[in-house]
Amino acid sequence: MTQRSGISNTDLFGDPYQAREEDRIAHLKEVIASVSHIMEILAAVRDLDLPDAWLVSGGLYQTVWNVLTGRALLHGIKDFDVIYFDGQDLSYGAEDAVIRRVNDALPEFADLLEVRNQARVHLWYEQRFGRPYRPLDCSMDALTTYASRTHAVAARLKSDGALDIHAPFGLANLFAMRLVPNFTQQNEETYVEKAERMKVLWPELEVVPWQPAG
Repeated sequence: MTQRSGISNTDLFGDPYQAREEDRIAHLKEVIASVSHIMEILAAVRDLDLPDAWLVSGGLYQTVWNVLTGRALLHGIKDFDVIYFDGQDLSYGAEDAVIRRVNDALPEFADLLEVRNQARVHLWYEQRFGRPYRPLDCSMDALTTYASRTHAVAARLKSDGALDIHAPFGLANLFAMRLVPNFTQQNEETYVEKAERMKVLWPELEVVPWQPAG
């Protein structure tokens, strides 16, 4: 595993009015590029040539929080979420085959990887969580449904080695260590549960309460 990065954040990046989003994206790329196991996962996912494949959510934003607070890079990270979008085969068997391919490509991280085809989430989501979930249009559509806007961050490695970042709600909350609700889904229970766990692991975290308008 890689050692802790020396890169640190300034208050500038956590203030949406004091820094440009382009600068936050550039800083996130710098942090990601400094973490060897993140780059290894991104390279393996790219080389597998999965459709619309990204590394998303906790494995990214929690790595940044660990860098910002000087903690071990794997502190608090439950999994590395790899998502892709294959609308041509919505079977579990096809998804399971991809899961095994990713695990085989990254044996050191197999126990930490969670690989899901976003094209079939709506087929199992209601049974698991008790509420319907609309069919998604692409992998990045999934980010708009996460319980917290802070969670909505994705990265992938391009064929030329450049990093590609997607964050539909911006990155200011990530760098401010501020957890903010996303009201596009009725995810209050999930939001509160995740917030409680994260506050224990990162006491510096500011948690904005779930209070939807109206």
